[in-house]
Amino acid sequence: MEKYELIAPCHFGLEAVLKKEIYDLGYEIIKVEDGRVTFEGDGEAVCRANIFLRTAERVLLKAGQFHAETFEELFQGIKRISWEDYIPEDGKFWVAKATSIKSKLFSSSDIQSITKKAMVERLKQKYHTSWFTETGAQYPLRLFLMKDEVTVGIDTSGDSLHKRGYRILSGKAPITETLAAALIMLTPWRKERILVDPFCGSGTFPIEAAMMAANIAPGGNRSFTAENWTNLIERRLWYEGIEEAEEMAGTDIQVDIQGYDIDGEIVKAARDNARRAGVEKMIHFQQRPVSELHHPKKYGFLISNPPYGERLEDKEALPGLYGEIGEAMRRLDSWSAYLITSYEEAERCIGRKADKNRKIYNGMLKTYFYQFQGPKPPRRGRKQEDR
Repeated sequence: MEKYELIAPCHFGLEAVLKKEIYDLGYEIIKVEDGRVTFEGDGEAVCRANIFLRTAERVLLKAGQFHAETFEELFQGIKRISWEDYIPEDGKFWVAKATSIKSKLFSSSDIQSITKKAMVERLKQKYHTSWFTETGAQYPLRLFLMKDEVTVGIDTSGDSLHKRGYRILSGKAPITETLAAALIMLTPWRKERILVDPFCGSGTFPIEAAMMAANIAPGGNRSFTAENWTNLIERRLWYEGIEEAEEMAGTDIQVDIQGYDIDGEIVKAARDNARRAGVEKMIHFQQRPVSELHHPKKYGFLISNPPYGERLEDKEALPGLYGEIGEAMRRLDSWSAYLITSYEEAERCIGRKADKNRKIYNGMLKTYFYQFQGPKPPRRGRKQEDR
């Protein structure tokens, strides 16, 4: 089976998490860059990466890479790529997105237009035609220009991989499913331990944690663009990937995962999302303010995305709200807490400096992942997981 270079974009600052995921799937890492990981794989890898990766935004098949400082160099570089090896005569192709950073070519619309023209010229010569119906399978392209180096990828995923298919309604400032999964992976939480999200919103943190605990593949309930690329990937490989995912899943495990929110309607939405994800029996959702957060068990995990203060009137309430978070953490003094927020005064209002602080970009918003580590639980017989 032919090998490809595959590119998996991710949130800036979380490349190491995605790298480990890809490695655990059994694929060789080629390169790790800001916001993306490149690895080697065949058609089966395209299927499995889309179905199983929790932290990748999408999976791209790398078609080419070259240097271009002028539009003529861009045109010729695109034209040199063997597009006929990827796109059939009736294939629909276009540049879905072009991103340029520190490059002489910066107009996305011009980059998209010239790329399409160069592809048409190449395919006209190869297919001996002057007209393409583009009625067949879709082959959307994504271009990255970094310091005049052009990387061309064909998008195998379609909709971003954060769209698992379970989230219909969201709160005011939802965290994406891929980011939530990556942040959970940055903690030592395991399914045997308690997890509480006191600002659960649409339930993303609890649902992603439950899916991990039950080994439910994040892409097992959605479709992908490359499913129709029968010229490159045998359809049976998709069936085999889904079959593998179904065999691994098991929701009959015992976990203690809870989600609270002050908004009763959003709690109902979280329950509906959990039902669509197949984990409704694994999570306890309840309407409750953070001021009433308490738990009888020790050594739990608090993982949450508290309000950032998107509106001016919300900002005024932040010191008091983060003060309540600090009080809850003091009540749960044997717990570990992990908070993602853009609020610069978070530590001061909580009344405690984080043990670790990681800068992460949530889209264009710079956020901080504050990590407050609690004491290790006592060992029972054999060595337990870390906090």
